[in-house]
Amino acid sequence: MKVFVGYDTREDIAYQVCKHSIINKQPNADVRPLRQKELRDTGWYKRPVDKLGSTELTFTRFLIPELTNFEGWAVFMDCDMILTTDIKELFDQADDQYAVMCVKHDYKVKEGYKMDGQKQTIYPRKNWSSVVLWNCGHPSNKVVTQDFVNDTELNGAYMHRFSWLKDEEIGELDHTWNYLVGVYDDIETPKLIHYTEGGPWFENYRDCEFAQLWKDELFDMMK
Repeated sequence: MKVFVGYDTREDIAYQVCKHSIINKQPNADVRPLRQKELRDTGWYKRPVDKLGSTELTFTRFLIPELTNFEGWAVFMDCDMILTTDIKELFDQADDQYAVMCVKHDYKVKEGYKMDGQKQTIYPRKNWSSVVLWNCGHPSNKVVTQDFVNDTELNGAYMHRFSWLKDEEIGELDHTWNYLVGVYDDIETPKLIHYTEGGPWFENYRDCEFAQLWKDELFDMMK
């Protein structure tokens, strides 16, 4: 169970808590951070700094098929999340007919800014790529190479919409697997909580919805 977590240097504590929330419930999960600096240093990532990107993990998630040698299934998730259940439940939904599986959100961004003052970028299929169950060996993902990811003619909107895929190659997950805090309000305890506008590690979001669950995870990790 390979799990790649998008990493941002400003949110190291978010990554640490996210990782803990995964392995605390599934010790066999192989959790790895996608650190942009490391990927640059090793030649995997060569794109110039993205001025529209609010985090360092805008494009690194798309390296996953090649990082896994185009084999098996892997999960990508942003670092501003926690799991409240065993991530194996997510892997168990893998369906070989799809190249990727995700929550197909359909909402409009309410906030002009998020996190620590970063501007919200608005585009179709917003947040679809924030949790991805990757079928790394699917034939349609063979094009997602280092060269593909580093091609500056392919912008963020193209990548995050999975535009290299046919619509029928994108499978759907229930929104409990990417529960957007501040957007949804219909599940008491989601399986995967996404603090998309900002989490308790930011001063302005200390008391956001599900803040206590994140703090509980932090305190358990500190033990």
